[in-house]
Amino acid sequence: MLKGLILLLTVFSLNLAYSQDLVVAKLRSETSRNIKKDSDTTNWNWKQGGLYNLNVSQSSLSNWAAGGDNFNMSINSYFNYFAYYKKDRQSWDNNIDVNLGFVQSTSQGGRKNDDRLDLLSKYGYKIDTVGKWYLSGLFNFRSQLFDGYSFSGSKATFTSSLFAPAYIIISAGLDYKPDNNFSLFFSPLTSRTTLVLNKKLANLGKYGVDTGRMVKRETGLFVTVNYSKVIAPNINYKGRADFFSNYYDKPENVNFFMTNLFTFKINKNFSATYSLDLIYDDKIRIFGPLKKSPGLQTKSIIGIGYFRSLAVKKKLIESKPKTAMNVNGE
Repeated sequence: MLKGLILLLTVFSLNLAYSQDLVVAKLRSETSRNIKKDSDTTNWNWKQGGLYNLNVSQSSLSNWAAGGDNFNMSINSYFNYFAYYKKDRQSWDNNIDVNLGFVQSTSQGGRKNDDRLDLLSKYGYKIDTVGKWYLSGLFNFRSQLFDGYSFSGSKATFTSSLFAPAYIIISAGLDYKPDNNFSLFFSPLTSRTTLVLNKKLANLGKYGVDTGRMVKRETGLFVTVNYSKVIAPNINYKGRADFFSNYYDKPENVNFFMTNLFTFKINKNFSATYSLDLIYDDKIRIFGPLKKSPGLQTKSIIGIGYFRSLAVKKKLIESKPKTAMNVNGE
């Protein structure tokens, strides 16, 4: 498990290093979490936009010797909205991501196969003349919207709900942004709060929260990496990786969250997508034969469907002209 995680991080780091060299050579335009912060020279203080993606897949079988479900249909959607602010040395980036998916089959019935709510807000103040280093504060909230279940055959076990679990990160540190495609935020002082606001789940003592309790707070080191790249004219990638180490409870067991999204644009309104999410949390011990071991959680989804970018809006807040004062200061 640990070797696999180290290998994954090594590959991701090599890709980041290679991409930084290309950016320095070619000065690529800015993107963040797959939303282009274009390199135009238009003056703006507020910039807003986003995208929406809906994928549908369906299969049906009749007298199929190899076997399988007679009917299978899945619907997956992704929504992103961003709002960016910049003025003088200040910058404020806000993103919200929502993933929802549902699958229906003749053998297993209906169930969700994707559910994620992720809100990220980061404020920065430029502390150098070049504009690569920012003194920043970050807020991140991550949870899901609907009840979740794990399945063993026909048996369904209740595992999650809205705010159960939910993760809140508040941190202060340095943000390094050498170009418009890459940022690395490092915080030696971070508060991580885990919420399990469902009594049934709280009484099971899951997600690292003590049995019967609904809240657990941790203090530690936090690092987040955001990266996006136009691989080809019709192929985009965006990725994010978060790392957290608790100072007071096994700091060597680093919690890890990574999300990846590849978008293959077919035409103006249709695209194919591939998403891969990875999570490792040593405190989530619900895996293995006895359901008491941690494990690397993976989720991958391939789809083709409707894709639409929301119109980008820009707003310039002009400073009020200073009026001349008379000798009396009026």
